[in-house]
Amino acid sequence: MSSAKLHGRHEGADRTCERPGCREVGEFRAPGYRPSGFDGPGEWRWFCLEHVREFNAGYDWFEGMSAEEVIAAQSPVSGWKTESAAFSPRAAVDGMPRWADFDDPLDAISARANGIKSKAQREAAMAMDGRFSKDEAQALETMGLGSNTDRRRLRRRYSELVRRYHPDRNGGDRQFEARLGKVVEAYQLLRKSTAIA
Repeated sequence: MSSAKLHGRHEGADRTCERPGCREVGEFRAPGYRPSGFDGPGEWRWFCLEHVREFNAGYDWFEGMSAEEVIAAQSPVSGWKTESAAFSPRAAVDGMPRWADFDDPLDAISARANGIKSKAQREAAMAMDGRFSKDEAQALETMGLGSNTDRRRLRRRYSELVRRYHPDRNGGDRQFEARLGKVVEAYQLLRKSTAIA
């Protein structure tokens, strides 16, 4: 049983075919002069059935690409190489949840929001304690330590985090250099703190 409706037809459209000299109704769309992108959908050209077939026969999606780009675009995994932080094997390193830990994406979003909220609450509680300044409270949070930290525990945690974030321990990956810099900065501040015994 075949359908009388052609795939891609936009019936009831009040457009004329864009092929010069054609007076047929433009019911079929074809890629326009501006592609879809961040600013929204691109523009479409509208043709009748005969002229959209002609357009499609001459359309080259790979136009302007190098041979390497054509091969990469034809790969079955094309577009899947970009890895977001939440899905990487190193996700949750900074204490934020990984998407893979949740069945429902909304649960992951909620857990992340609660983590951010509780981090701010912990920093505020440590600063309100009176022993720590706001900067010291943030440094303790960066190190993943509480207000009951002593110097021995601080040194042990520092050495653990330096090993975790050092590029040499991550196959030369320089992705964690900024995180390592924050850990070193936090340690330098805390080791001079009089609030830590």
